[in-house]
Amino acid sequence: MTAVDGTTVRVDEVEQLAVDGLRWLVAEAGETPDGGLSWSSSPSNPTLYSGTAGIVPVLLEAWRHFGDDSYADLALRAGRSVAAAVDDHEDDSLYFGRAGMALALRALHDELGDTACRTASDRALALVRAHFDGERWGELFELMGGNGGIGLAALACGDPEFAVLAVEPYLRAAEPTPTGVTWPHRPGTDARMHHMSHGTLGIAYSLARIGHATGRADLVGTALAGVGDVVARDEDGPDGFLVRHSTPQFRPDVIDPISYGWCHGPTGDAQLFRLLRDTQGDPSWSALADRCWHTVTHSGLPRRRHPGFWDNNGRCCGTAGVLALACDRLAEGRDAHDFATLLVTDLTTRATHDSTGARWSNTEHRATPSDLAPRPDWAQGNAGIVRELLRFVRVSRGGETGYAFSWPDQPPVSAQATEPIRRAGTAAPS
Repeated sequence: MTAVDGTTVRVDEVEQLAVDGLRWLVAEAGETPDGGLSWSSSPSNPTLYSGTAGIVPVLLEAWRHFGDDSYADLALRAGRSVAAAVDDHEDDSLYFGRAGMALALRALHDELGDTACRTASDRALALVRAHFDGERWGELFELMGGNGGIGLAALACGDPEFAVLAVEPYLRAAEPTPTGVTWPHRPGTDARMHHMSHGTLGIAYSLARIGHATGRADLVGTALAGVGDVVARDEDGPDGFLVRHSTPQFRPDVIDPISYGWCHGPTGDAQLFRLLRDTQGDPSWSALADRCWHTVTHSGLPRRRHPGFWDNNGRCCGTAGVLALACDRLAEGRDAHDFATLLVTDLTTRATHDSTGARWSNTEHRATPSDLAPRPDWAQGNAGIVRELLRFVRVSRGGETGYAFSWPDQPPVSAQATEPIRRAGTAAPS
């Protein structure tokens, strides 16, 4: 295959890069006293975002992709250390706490049949529920660190009643605007964030997904009101879709007002519009997802146009997150092949290779040196990148379109486009 800039990257080379990325990631693990594995600068980080729970999805992905049980064994050892941290971890959220740990442990039970992981998952979710004060779990009040993500985790773990309980406070806390509603992401700030990770669209995603699953029209209606507020802020219509990070700008000394990734930009916005397309039956949502894609593909990324522009390779804020959306579109028969190839080529050229494998460094242009240390985690490191590279390989070969572990804030490919998921032990596509 040939990228837009003329660089040639073959699918089997991308697969080998993923293997090398896995090799480096595995080598970075530390063994816990009970024989578990932990990935983090501190053994106390078991989270989805930057810790061991976030390594589980890529190990399950590798197991499914290659049919190699050694990856399943590594995933179970990772689960052992996550389970051991359930009681002592201090946060309850999806990305930073027990709800995400519960989700990873539940996946290990569902995929590999490990009953100890299921027991630990149930305990983690029970502790999350016990810590609910009726309105929230802590300072953050959004998807990544608050009610929205906890509700999504509860739904994914098979507890829709708890999912509804988690997101109902958004009905009471919604702030009316001329075009809809919004929410503060934490107390004591005037800024209202607009996108998936900490803003209105992330809350709307949680409300819409849980409301649709449970038949709660009031949750869906409030979600649509939140979306209405953000859509009215678009600055790139009629062809594109681009909304500023926040209003007024949150921490303008360190945060750019415009971003393009999953967390604060049209890449993540498109995932909400894909969900509404599939649950609301209105073609306008598909058009909005297409407009997001137009803006992303005309933004200049993944080129580093100036210091601070597109300095991240990772899944949360960088190239791998855009690749996830590109592969969603490829799997749904939409025009994304050339741009997906461009993204994969960029990840290939930015990888560092040596005898330990492959890994990626992000950039902080305000620091010296500006190249940051490679990380193994989902958000900014190998786990998130390798997971998307493996999926790109499968989609490019006409194989399965989904994931072994479905992140709850990324809608699945439309059912009519989804291939049956291949189980471990079957041959990988050639």
